[in-house]
Amino acid sequence: MNRKIRIGIIGYGNLGKGVELALKQNKDMELIAVFTRRNPKSVIINSSNVPVVHIDDIDDYKEEIDVMILCGGSATDLPEQSPKFAKLFNIVDSFDNHKKVEEHFNTVDKAAQEGNKIAAISIGWDPGLFSMNRLLADSILPEGNNYTFWGKGVSQGHSDAIRRIEGVKDAVQYTIPIEEAIQEVRSGSNPDLSAGQKHIRECYVVVEENANKEEIEKAIKTMPNYFFDYNTIVHFVSEEELKKNHSSMPHGGFVIRTGKTGNGENKQLIEFSIKLGSNPEFTASVLVAYARAVYRLNKEGHKGAKTIFDIPISYTSPKSPKEIRREFL
Repeated sequence: MNRKIRIGIIGYGNLGKGVELALKQNKDMELIAVFTRRNPKSVIINSSNVPVVHIDDIDDYKEEIDVMILCGGSATDLPEQSPKFAKLFNIVDSFDNHKKVEEHFNTVDKAAQEGNKIAAISIGWDPGLFSMNRLLADSILPEGNNYTFWGKGVSQGHSDAIRRIEGVKDAVQYTIPIEEAIQEVRSGSNPDLSAGQKHIRECYVVVEENANKEEIEKAIKTMPNYFFDYNTIVHFVSEEELKKNHSSMPHGGFVIRTGKTGNGENKQLIEFSIKLGSNPEFTASVLVAYARAVYRLNKEGHKGAKTIFDIPISYTSPKSPKEIRREFL
């Protein structure tokens, strides 16, 4: 029997915790260590007999880990950590800044090539599974349009932006797709929709005592790049209500392509959707499946950065090619 694929986790926030739980559902993998910038003694993990190690000591595990799953943020963590650790380990990250993917790919590719390692970048559901479906649909229906809707779900970046407003104690923001826009797309009319015509932003805000709610609401609704171009709804709630009703992390969305085939008379529609009870746990599950693929690619002698477009989907499965053909083809 082949030994299990040995996994390391860098970062133990919501995503890192999700990876730890996902590994328990994948019997061909085992967690070797969790790496943190915090004091390791202060980090209590779910898995017994798995060490928590300071990230400064990560070099000691170069021979002990087959794939390192990076669970930091895309703003500051992954641009630094992915190229740094791609020289030492096969890695998977969930870098999600769409506009900077090419820059990130090139930096990580150089490092992974130097280390003879595989680095799967921007793995998740968007970018990731949604990207795969956008490309496939575009290839099948060359005359058509792609539409992506996100939500209903909690936007971490937008929630953080509200929390930075003076007088705000805590906040959660939901991105909500507009049903009429979805139906218009599904009709095949190929509408030209702005971001604000596709989504509503709904905010639940806890304010400091004596804070000016009118000023806070105005600051939210006029915030450029976040809320200004959207129909934004603001609710002021208590700390207790926010914790009770808005502490989970649901998300989801749709990728839709509409087009015409033949002589242009026949309308066609391709749709892929997800509905998530926990965004970080689902993203973690995608990362774990692609860690398996990364391990296999490296075993075959491949190296360098890869995106979801470059990795055979069969490599994500623990099943044999024969089982895959019998069960899924």
